[in-house]
This record gives sequence, structure tokens and C-alpha cells, in this order.
Amino acid sequence: MVRKKKVTQHSSFPSYVPHVTGYVFEDACMGYELDFGHPESPERLAAIKAKMAETGLDKKVLRLSPLAGVVSHIRKIHSDAHVKSIQGIRTIGPIADLAVGGVLAAVKAVCEGSARNAFCAMRPPGHHSLNTGREEGFCFYNNVAIAARYAQNVCKRAKVLIVDWDFHHGNGTEAAFYEDPTVLYFSTHYALAYPGTGHPDKEGSGAGLGFNINVHLPCGTGDAEITDVFNSVLAPRANAFAPDFVLLSAGFDGRANDKLGCFDITDDGFAALTRIVMDIAHAHCGDRIVSVLEGGYTPEDLAGAVYAHVKTLLEYEPSIEKEC
Repeated sequence: MVRKKKVTQHSSFPSYVPHVTGYVFEDACMGYELDFGHPESPERLAAIKAKMAETGLDKKVLRLSPLAGVVSHIRKIHSDAHVKSIQGIRTIGPIADLAVGGVLAAVKAVCEGSARNAFCAMRPPGHHSLNTGREEGFCFYNNVAIAARYAQNVCKRAKVLIVDWDFHHGNGTEAAFYEDPTVLYFSTHYALAYPGTGHPDKEGSGAGLGFNINVHLPCGTGDAEITDVFNSVLAPRANAFAPDFVLLSAGFDGRANDKLGCFDITDDGFAALTRIVMDIAHAHCGDRIVSVLEGGYTPEDLAGAVYAHVKTLLEYEPSIEKEC
């Protein structure tokens, strides 16, 4: 029988955090198409909504409503010119704001302790977004990067870990924190996929040197290969960093049979990755994780992977209690 250690909470955390998973989903995020037949389609969210209802998981999570008035937080990452340009796209601007507001609501809920963790099923995605004034890789604002600054500036979580398991490299997120030692960015991705960035020798610069970790994986990468990387590369670096908050760019385009990917990760594989990241959060920051949807372009398969991910977030129990 394993004897559990007593958990010592950070003094700034609530003394008790219920085993509740927050969930952000807004029908309005299905209200645009980039182009007819485009892979980043409203059907992605429709499939997630149907799967959550079919399995009853939607009744077990805590629904969260997006924050309003988020432009000041967007500007912590994006230039005024970029924000003005995106706001000028009539069909996109308000929904892009809504997606940011959803992610910030999740961060707020998790920081305040009304939820232990949260998943945001929102679109548009964000991890490719730079400051070009236009869409980059289906992205308009970098939701996760904005959330990291919100966690630091508003929630006073000094060190943020961002884990990005999307099939594509999150070049926008890398760029936002490339010289910043307060954010550890970890990405696994396929080297030859869009946008062609994320080489392993890109480790950050200046004060941020060593806080940017890129791992190239080959086509055919499956559960065993990617979990080995998470265990052997992410876990020791993250544990040394000791994050105060964890954000997850949860792209599911690495799932087997995805339209835009060539990995062979299963739903069980995504559940395993989720547990690894949760172990890190449990060890250092009271289980606090906010996960944000990025890619995943075969709707039915995306929905299955999201279900496995959210179910793991909801049901996670550490095998050994650790000091927090």
C-alpha cells in the first residue's frame, strides 16, 4: 500500500479545489467558415458538442462563460495594428474576441479555484498567430499566449508552462516568448508540416535561452513514441522549471487518420499525454491546467480524442500525493 504524503498548498491558492473540470463551448464559434470545404470548419465543434452530449460528459463538467472586454489582454501579445486589422474582419473579429474571452474565463476559474482544470472547445485556434494583421494557419489571435500573460499579470502566476502537442509547430507561441525565461514552451510536431518552423536548435535567446523546447517527430509517430518523448524530455525540464500554471495547446491533428496529419496517435495516447501533463501540474501548481483546442480536422475522430482528453482531466487521481 502506498502511503500518501500530505499536500501543502501554495499560500496564494485556495485551500480546497474541487475535482471539477471547467468547460467552455459557445455555439457562436461555429458561426463562420474560412472557405467552402475548408478543414478548419464549424463541423469540428459540432462533432465535439454531439460527442459530449452522447456520452453524458457535458453534464459532468462546469460550463464557463467567456469574459467580455478582452481587448486590453489581447494587446499584451498583439500589436495595435494587428488587433485593428482583425477587428475589421466582420465575420471573424467578434468570434476571435469570444475565443479569447473563453480561454481567459477558464484561466480565471482555475486560478480562483472554482475548477481544478478546464478545457476550451473554441475556434478559431491560435498558436500560429503572429502580428501580421491577417490569418496565419487558421489563427487570428494567439489564445494560449494571451492566456499566459493573463495568468501572470492578473492571476499572479509567475512561471507558466505551455505544452503544445499539435501536429504543427506553434510558431506564434514560440515567437511571443522566445526571449522570456518566465514561460517554458514545449512543442512536439512534424518537421515538414506547416509552417516549417520549430527546429530543435531553436532554444530561445537572451534571458530566454533554454526555455524553448522543440521536438521533431516523424510520420507514423504513435502512442509509445510520443509518450516516451513526454516522459524523457518534457517531464524533467518541466519539473526543473516548476511552473505556477500550465497551459496546453491541445491540437488533435496528430490523431490517426487526421486529414492534415500523418501521426498515428490514438485516443488512449492522448489520454496518456494528458496524464503526464497533469502529473506535472499536480507536482507543482495544485493541478491547475487550462487546455485549449488547436487543430484536429477529421471531426468524428477529433470528437473522440477530445472526449478522451476531457474525461481524463475530469477523472484524474494522482497515484502518490506530492508536495505543491
